[in-house]
Amino acid sequence: MNPIDAIFTNKQHKALISYVTVGYPSIEATLKVAPILAEAGCDLIELGIPFSDPLADGATIQNASFHALQNGITVKTCLETAQKLSKQVKIPLVFMTYLNPILQYGFDAFCKACEVSGVSGLIIPDLPPEEGEELEAAAHKHNINVIYLLAPTSTEQRINTVAGRAGGFIYLVSVTGVTGTRTALPPDLKDFVTRVRKATDKPLCVGFGISIPEQAAEVAQIADGVIIGSRIIRLMEEDSSLNGVGRFIREVRAAIDNH
Repeated sequence: MNPIDAIFTNKQHKALISYVTVGYPSIEATLKVAPILAEAGCDLIELGIPFSDPLADGATIQNASFHALQNGITVKTCLETAQKLSKQVKIPLVFMTYLNPILQYGFDAFCKACEVSGVSGLIIPDLPPEEGEELEAAAHKHNINVIYLLAPTSTEQRINTVAGRAGGFIYLVSVTGVTGTRTALPPDLKDFVTRVRKATDKPLCVGFGISIPEQAAEVAQIADGVIIGSRIIRLMEEDSSLNGVGRFIREVRAAIDNH
């Protein structure tokens, strides 16, 4: 069993998934924050591989990605960091990246390196499932889940395609747009989740725009997992001790568990 699948074996437990950009604001911060996230109640950590054209990301993560690249972070650095973290934390690690860095590395070579580094899944926003077979084959060979995204604008055909191909869980983008904190969840989110539920029994996790415990609790009522990224990046920027990150995740965990 892939470690990601184990998160969802207990249907009563809602997954809390966090995102950090590798190397932002520094590699030391990435290595320090991951154990804090795990201890505070996260079930999985997305490690963002910085990329020069992060089309799915809003201003906060774009800025983090830009500065990580300025810091000299490469795919190799991300793999080395993941390997260190996989020895420190007991929860699964997933890379969130774009297709071009993987193409440059080579599908099989990259998936093999991920397996060695303790990475259990890949989220690639610019990889449509219709074009994912080659990467999926390499990933399956190395026990790595390819996690696909669906948006509120996804057609029934796209939903059915992703339902048949996704590994681990399906990443539901809560809004049509990019990542970033928002004051309220979209009113049609429940309908979107219901639409996808009709097509699959795979776990559904919602991300983009979730920034406060109350929003996380609201999502936990309709989905199997909650994904938070931009708010964590901002908290890391505000407090280098990272105490605020741990406090925030504990509050979100409590809100989800008491939903």
